[in-house]
Amino acid sequence: MTELLHNFSQFCHSGDWMAEIERRMIAPGFVEEALDSLRRLGKPTAPILARVGITSAVDQPVSAETYGALWLAIAAELDDEFFGMGARPMRSGSFTLLCHCVLHAPTLGHALRRALRFLDVVLDDPRGRLVIRDGLAEVELRDAGGPRSAFAYRTYWIILHGIICWLVGRRIPIRLVDFRCAEPKQGADYRLFFGAPVRFSQAISRLGFDSAMLDLPISRSEQALKQFLRGAPANILVRYRYDAGIAAAVRRRLNQATPNAWTSFAALAADMRMPSSTLRHRLHDEGQSYAAIKDDIRRDLAVELLLNTSKTIGEIAVQIGYSEPSAFFRAFRKWMGKSPEAFRREEAGERGPEQGDRPADRTHAAI
Repeated sequence: MTELLHNFSQFCHSGDWMAEIERRMIAPGFVEEALDSLRRLGKPTAPILARVGITSAVDQPVSAETYGALWLAIAAELDDEFFGMGARPMRSGSFTLLCHCVLHAPTLGHALRRALRFLDVVLDDPRGRLVIRDGLAEVELRDAGGPRSAFAYRTYWIILHGIICWLVGRRIPIRLVDFRCAEPKQGADYRLFFGAPVRFSQAISRLGFDSAMLDLPISRSEQALKQFLRGAPANILVRYRYDAGIAAAVRRRLNQATPNAWTSFAALAADMRMPSSTLRHRLHDEGQSYAAIKDDIRRDLAVELLLNTSKTIGEIAVQIGYSEPSAFFRAFRKWMGKSPEAFRREEAGERGPEQGDRPADRTHAAI
C-alpha cells in the first residue's frame, strides 16, 4: 500500500497515475487460477488468502505485490514454484538458482539457452527449446502428453521473459504467443497482458521475439541480483509489461484519439516536450518504435470491434486508419494468422452468444 501511495503522488500531476495503478493490478481470474493449484490437492485456500491479506471473495483485481505474495505463499505450501503444473515440482529456491545460473552469460542468447536447459532439468515436462527463423527467436514448449492449461504456459512465459528482460535491463517486445490449449474464458485478459498477437488451439505453444535481441550483452552484478530477487516475483509481473515505460506513455497518448487523428512523430515528441531524436532513442532502448506502437493499437482495436460490434470489415478498416480494406486484410493476417472474417466467425463460435456480448470483460489491465 505504501508503494502504491508513493506512485500516486508521483503520477497525479502528470495525468498518468490512474494508468500506473491499473498496470499494477492483477485480474481476479488469474488469482483464482493460482488458487486452483491448492484446490486440486484438496488444500484449503482461506489460510493462504488470509496470509497475504485477502479477506473477502476474489472478485476484484489485486495488486501485483499481493499476487506476488500469493505466488510465494502457494509455492511454500506446495514446495513448488510452478504451481504443481510441471511433471516434477519446481522446488522452493529453484527460481533463485536459475537466476544465478544465467547471471554471468555473455549474451542474452547464451542466457536463454541456459535457462531453458535449467527448466528442462527441473520440470522435466514441459520442455523448452529455442528456434530461430524468419528474424524471430521462438521459444517452443513441448508437452509429453496433452496440452496444459493456458495458466501453466503463461506462468512459464512470465518466469522466462521476466528474467531475460531483467538481464538486459529493458523490455523485450513479444511478437507472438501461441497456446496449444483451447482459449480459457478469460482469454481477453491473456491478450491484454502480452500486448502481442495471441492464438489458442495451436499445434505447439511458443513465444517469439526479434532474434536480434539474442546478441544483447549482459552486465548484471551479484548485488543487482540480490536486489532483483528481493522484489521477485512481483517485480517481473509489472516492470517489463508491454504497457510500461516511455512506449506506454506514447500508447496512452495515441489511445486518446482515433487512428485517423494521430499526429506525426515530430508533433508527438513536441507534445511530450522532448526532441524527436530523444523520443526515438528512448523507444529504441525499449525495443519499440512509433510505427510498431501504432500497429499494436490498431490490432487491439480491430479485435475489439470484430468481437463486440456488428460493424462490417470495411467500416472497421476505415475506423482504425486504413484507406483500403485490402490493406487491413493484409495487416490482420500478419497479426492473427487468419482473415478478419475467419477470426470473427471462429471467436463467436467458441465464445457463444452469452460471452460475445460482454465488452467489459476486455477492459481489465491483467497479468
